[in-house]
Amino acid sequence: MALDGIVIANIVSELNERICGARISKIAQPEADELILTLKGPKGQHRLLLSAGASLPLIYLTQTNKPSPLTAPNFCMLLRKHIGNGKLLRIWQPGLERIIHFEIEHFNEMGDVCRKDLVLELMGKHSNLIFCDEKGMIIDSIKHVSAQTSSVREVLPGRPYFIAVTQEKCDPRHTCEEEFCTTVFSKPMPLAKALYSSYTGISPVIAEEICHRASLESSQSANSIEGLAQIHLYRQFGLLMEDVAGAHFAPSIIYDGQHVPVEFSSVPLTMYQDMECVPFDSASAMLEQYYTMKNTVTRIRQKSSDLRRIATTALDRCRKKYDLQKRQLKDTEKRDKYRVYGELINTYGYNVAPGSKKLDALNYYTNEMLTIPLDETITPQENAQKYFDKYNKLKRTFEALSEHIQETEAEIAQLESICTFMDMALSEEDLVQVKEELTDAGYIRRKYTGKKVKITSRPFHYLSSDGYDMYVGKNNYQNDELTFKIASGSDWWFHAKGAPGSHVIVKARGEELPDRTFEEAARLAAHYSKNRGAEKVEIDYVEKKHVKKPNGAKPGFVVYYTNYSMMIESDISGIQLVGD
Repeated sequence: MALDGIVIANIVSELNERICGARISKIAQPEADELILTLKGPKGQHRLLLSAGASLPLIYLTQTNKPSPLTAPNFCMLLRKHIGNGKLLRIWQPGLERIIHFEIEHFNEMGDVCRKDLVLELMGKHSNLIFCDEKGMIIDSIKHVSAQTSSVREVLPGRPYFIAVTQEKCDPRHTCEEEFCTTVFSKPMPLAKALYSSYTGISPVIAEEICHRASLESSQSANSIEGLAQIHLYRQFGLLMEDVAGAHFAPSIIYDGQHVPVEFSSVPLTMYQDMECVPFDSASAMLEQYYTMKNTVTRIRQKSSDLRRIATTALDRCRKKYDLQKRQLKDTEKRDKYRVYGELINTYGYNVAPGSKKLDALNYYTNEMLTIPLDETITPQENAQKYFDKYNKLKRTFEALSEHIQETEAEIAQLESICTFMDMALSEEDLVQVKEELTDAGYIRRKYTGKKVKITSRPFHYLSSDGYDMYVGKNNYQNDELTFKIASGSDWWFHAKGAPGSHVIVKARGEELPDRTFEEAARLAAHYSKNRGAEKVEIDYVEKKHVKKPNGAKPGFVVYYTNYSMMIESDISGIQLVGD
């Protein structure tokens, strides 16, 4: 989700508390649309990241620095000239707009005290950083917007700064019940949309949350809400705005069952009560964590796109081949009928009249009468041989197809597991062995560079609540290594039943494992499988000594003939990750 007015209010409250009164000691512009201000004040040194990126506008305090270009851009040089060593007097937000003003005091070349205004607009593709004088005239901006680009507002040096009003929205902090009811419940649109299209700073997620708190369906038409339901919605809206006005924020990130960040918010999102909610001490920490994880997932997805395309193309081809083989196998089902025809002709064919087109005979296998078609131009013995030839041909086809189908099934299972492990990858190192497996399987042509592929990725290492080491494979090669090299016979082996995924090994140390450790290992096996996110996942578990690898089997493929099973959720929150 994008930054909304409530998250901005949280950030402004945090910045006023931590950096208001600090001096700007350094200004850097590491990206074309991004600034990093280093501030020093009574509460220590802080770095403030200001990004006006079209796809990812951001603001938060961070400890991380970024390398700057050798030659500072013009906008950065201008800011250094005017507000270098300037003092932050005030940080404020107009209404609940996605706009932050930094009022800065500094000395000009004559030694006179001056004030400047640095404005950060966080509005998606219209985001900008605008530098204004104390009279509100634009000195410069990180992005220039001419009349040819926008008919609403020019952002150019010498132009007056103003907030472009493109939608008539009300300030949610200063609304009454009458205005709320008139504004929201008169609109023939879904209730959530009526909320966020009527009030500034309310995002679709917050609108959904308000509806949820009022126990109303967000999809029902706003103009169909009547009576007490209107009053209840207004009260929930008012309570939320009271928290915002009083700076009672609770920054948090919502994670799905795969521990992928779904949403962030500065107010509690009760509609996600079934998901994992991680609270943060500050909005800056929340935003930095959220976008770091999002960027990691996005970067890995981009890095794996070529591998994913190769694997999915091969998988589609294998599935088509498998469907064709199954249809061909079905055609061989009549082979035994031809064998019976041949046997019955040999048994009863002695009394067939020359030129007969059929033979009525008793099938001594089923004790039923059969009518067998005959070729009247050849003898009964030749007819029998013809049916035996058909039987033998279909039998050979059946045997060959059965073997091919097993190979295709193994190939499909391998490719499905590769796709699953690509979804689990958390770093580029995790993709190296996946690519190596695709290369070894012949899906990628190997390039001989004279250098051996360096493998740095290691299995996940978790520690159970009872102190037992648990290891999780990140790919098929690691699965084989864990099961047949690291695990001993008395260790326990876990895997999602009938689904591609990781082998999980629990080092038993020759002891009997507690029930809690069994459950935690099963949760890991569920989470690191194709079925993660499901309400319940069936897990097979057995002592490692009962797990075998057939000769010539694909990487990661094993068999076992005796096992225990349990149904478990795939949530692994609370299980301690020791390291990779």
